[in-house]
Amino acid sequence: MSLNNIFSYFVPKDKKFFPLFEQAGENLVTMSLLFKERLSKASTPEASEITKEIDRLEGKGDNITHQIHLELGKNFITPFDREDIHSLANSLDDVADMIYGASQKMEVYKLDKPNKAMFELSDLIHEACCHIKTAVIELKNLKNIRKITDSCIRINSVENKADNIFDKAVAELFDFEKDAITLIKYKEILSILEDATDKCEDVANVLESILVKNA
Repeated sequence: MSLNNIFSYFVPKDKKFFPLFEQAGENLVTMSLLFKERLSKASTPEASEITKEIDRLEGKGDNITHQIHLELGKNFITPFDREDIHSLANSLDDVADMIYGASQKMEVYKLDKPNKAMFELSDLIHEACCHIKTAVIELKNLKNIRKITDSCIRINSVENKADNIFDKAVAELFDFEKDAITLIKYKEILSILEDATDKCEDVANVLESILVKNA
């Protein structure tokens, strides 16, 4: 084996990991947009088709996560801490799982009248996903640390707003919803949407850890 081939084995495979993270970020933005559309068309026949597409994209996200794990096993040296790569891949996948979960619950429960809080939370999820996409794109060179930091701050702000919306929405459900089954359905979907913003914050926490270690 030549010296160049030996050296190439130890060079971080930036061309492997960063495109995968960017694909995961883009996938989240698409899923969050589709979920917003799913809410707006909840009472139409198109809703089920949108849910199927969200299901497909969740599977795509799983494949990206699996590919990242495979690359971790194949590469001796990585562009940043192996544990952080693993955590970032899993936290991105968790966001996709939550969006998919909310869509599936709406389908199973035949919930065709989303309330105001669901629309507000879906807007916040999409906003957080856009910030995630921005941050993971900047990871490949770590030269624009400020941009990543700003994205993390905005994700944390989104999560705080989501907490307030969720708390208010649940309080209103218990005050005004008289049907116990309907109350349970709405509360569960609201909980999943709020959890999605928590998972976005988990992504931000991993990104901040990467910045601290590599600044």
